[in-house]
Amino acid sequence: MSSTELPSVPPATALPGAVAVRVAEGERLRSVELPGITLSVRSRPPAREGLPPALHIHGLGGSSLNWSAFMALLDDVVSSEAVDLPGFGDSPPPDDGDYSITAHARAVIRYLEAADRGPVHLLGNSLGGAIATRVAAVRPDLVRTLTLVSPALPELRVQRTAVPTGLLALPGIVPLFNRITREWTAEQRVRGVTDLCYGDPARVTPEAFGHAVQEMERRLRLPYFWDAMARSARGLVSAYMLGGQQGLWRQAERVLAPTLLVYGGRDQLVGFRMAQRSARAFRNSRLVTLPDAGHVAMMEYPETVALAFRELLADATDSVDEGDTGEPGAQDAPGPPADTGGGTTVESMRG
Repeated sequence: MSSTELPSVPPATALPGAVAVRVAEGERLRSVELPGITLSVRSRPPAREGLPPALHIHGLGGSSLNWSAFMALLDDVVSSEAVDLPGFGDSPPPDDGDYSITAHARAVIRYLEAADRGPVHLLGNSLGGAIATRVAAVRPDLVRTLTLVSPALPELRVQRTAVPTGLLALPGIVPLFNRITREWTAEQRVRGVTDLCYGDPARVTPEAFGHAVQEMERRLRLPYFWDAMARSARGLVSAYMLGGQQGLWRQAERVLAPTLLVYGGRDQLVGFRMAQRSARAFRNSRLVTLPDAGHVAMMEYPETVALAFRELLADATDSVDEGDTGEPGAQDAPGPPADTGGGTTVESMRG
């Protein structure tokens, strides 16, 4: 594995004049070369040595920046990293052009193996939740706990508000969309994204909105931006169609790691009704529902999600100390998190 520090420098794949990727105070950004892919990895130095590793995976159209504020709330309990999936954030496209869920999961696995950081506390949002589910199912040795925020798992009845995103998977849609939105400003595009992804878009601060506009301007200059979006959407839809052992729900049932599930009551992309199905599918799970949150609860309510993760981490640590292997049939399932406020509902389940 080859690693290069990138304080605030755009990759060689970016077009001349592109805006540098934002690196928050206390963060580091580095480029990691692996077979067939180059990944940009954002990290925060932990408050002290010896803290367990955590890896965060963003959703469709997102980047490691989606986890930036959230990671800052956990630097006293984990050593956090967030990866830009191939073709997103500051990571160039994969050499083979494969944006399937399997390919994204393979990229995460390759990084964890090369970094020798496992087992990690693995966190994923939306598309990243589907990827994290597959990683936890096929490589349980790499995952200590699993945290899924609005994971993009198959739904039979998709919400109408989620249909436009799914349409990106259809051939010819991206060129058509580009023609329709040619005159849209970066501000208009970001406003549309926040309206779709937040339960209350007013929770986005002016500073955060400005940063998002800068990032949107940067991405729109990348020649592969829309291709990565379309192919990843296609990969997600294709994963929904898989049956048998490769099906995402079947793989969810295979996950052994203690799992935290976070769902927003105002999520326009992942149906809130899927929360209970997920809690039944993941055998060692706890469910946190946030009635006012949208699709990116770790951005909209970072303190609440961070508290729930701390409880998961504490119980997982206690289980290891007491000799609980987390295997099917193990006794003493982790208890529910403490009251996190804000209308949060917490349940603890084990299949």
